[in-house]
Amino acid sequence: MGQGTLLFRASLGAVLRAERMRQSMTLRDLSARARVSLGYISEIERGQKEASSELLAALCEALDLPLSSVLRDVSDHVETQELALLPVPGLVERDRGAGGVVASAA
Repeated sequence: MGQGTLLFRASLGAVLRAERMRQSMTLRDLSARARVSLGYISEIERGQKEASSELLAALCEALDLPLSSVLRDVSDHVETQELALLPVPGLVERDRGAGGVVASAA
């Protein structure tokens, strides 16, 4: 599984959890409204399971959110995570033998 898939799954879970909590909704509340098992929603929020388009639509409806809004927020979250993974310009990595890799200013 590629890093992009993991980033998306984790970001989707983070966005859904943040919105649920912003609305002061429990997992149990969301589960009842979306008619999706509490355990499955929990796994989605923790980035452990993929949400099908149908399931995502049900969660968005239960949260009274447009799907496009959730996807936009997820996209922004993924972009932030990708940028955090980019190498820092001006740093050079050197091998220190058995000591491992060290970053130092060029």
